[in-house]
Amino acid sequence: MPKIKIITIKSPIGMELQLTTLGATIISLKVPDKNGKLVNVAVGLKSPSNYLAESYLSHNLLLGSTVGRYAGRISNGGFKIENKWYKLHHENGVHLHGGKVGFDKKYWNIEHINEVENPSVTLTYCSPHLEEGYPSNLNVSITYELTADNDLKITHKATTDFATQVNLTNHSYFNLDGEGSILDHELVLNSSSYLDVDDQLVPTGKINECENTRFDFRLKSVIGRSDFKGFDDTFILGDKKCKATLSSDKTGIEMQVYTNQPAMVIYTREQFPDLEFYRGAKYSKFPAICFEAQNFPDAPNHSNFPSAILNPGETYLNETMFKFNS
Repeated sequence: MPKIKIITIKSPIGMELQLTTLGATIISLKVPDKNGKLVNVAVGLKSPSNYLAESYLSHNLLLGSTVGRYAGRISNGGFKIENKWYKLHHENGVHLHGGKVGFDKKYWNIEHINEVENPSVTLTYCSPHLEEGYPSNLNVSITYELTADNDLKITHKATTDFATQVNLTNHSYFNLDGEGSILDHELVLNSSSYLDVDDQLVPTGKINECENTRFDFRLKSVIGRSDFKGFDDTFILGDKKCKATLSSDKTGIEMQVYTNQPAMVIYTREQFPDLEFYRGAKYSKFPAICFEAQNFPDAPNHSNFPSAILNPGETYLNETMFKFNS
C-alpha cells in the first residue's frame, strides 16, 4: 500500500490548506475570522490514517475528497456511448460518485508544489480503461491554489484517449464556525430551478422551479428556516458570476463560490457519525454544507441534460473558486 503524504501550503496573508494524496483530499482549510483568528472551515479527520478506517469508509462521507470519474448518480447501471453499453458498478441500478473504488479512494501523485506567490499543489492520477466500468484511459490533474485575495481555487482537468463520460468535483463540507452547526449560517444561491428526482435521488429528467418552494434561496436566508429539511439536491446555476454565498455572523466569515460548471449539488448531512475530527472539533445537527460544482447527475442517460462526454483532443475543465472575506 502506498504511503499517504500530507502537503501544506500557506498564503502570505495567513490562509492555510492541508491536503493528503489519498483521494486528493482536503484535510483542513484555515481562513482568518473577523478578529484575525484562523478558523478551520473545511471538515476533516484527525489524521490521514483515519480516512482508511472502516468506521469512516462505511459511511461514504467523502470528506474533502475528489469525486470521479462521475460525481453524483447514474441510473440504469451504466450508459451508452456510440451505441456501445458500458456497465458500471451499481447498487440497485444506481451508480454513485464514481463507483466502489472511486477517485476519493485512489492514491494521487504529487506533480508540482509551488510555495512562492499564489502557492499551489498539483496532483495527478491516471484512471485505466474500464476502471469501475468507464471506457478510456483518463489522465486527471487537480490544482489547489491559494491566491493573494484569500481565495481557494480548485482546477480539475482531464484528457482521454477515446470518448468517455467525465464529471469531477470536490466534496468538501464547510462550516464557517469550525464547529457546531450550519443552521445559523446564511445562504444565497444563484439558482431559480433544480432537478426533479425519484425515490433513489436519481434525476427524472424534469426540471422544477425554485419559486415558492423550500429550494428558493435566491434572497439571503438563514439555512435553518422553518421549511428547511436538509438538501441532497442539484441546483441549476444562473448567470450571475457568484453562484453561492455562505456567511456566519459568529466568525464574520463569508464564502462566495464561483464556478464554470452548469450545476451545483448542495448537500447537508443531518448528522456526522462518531469520528475523530481534525483538532477535536465537535459538530451537532446539520454540521456542514457541501457545494459540489459539476455537470448534471445522470447526464449520460438524459439527452436534455448538458453532455458530459469528453472526446480525444479535448480537455475537461472544472474551475471552482471559494472566495473568503471577514
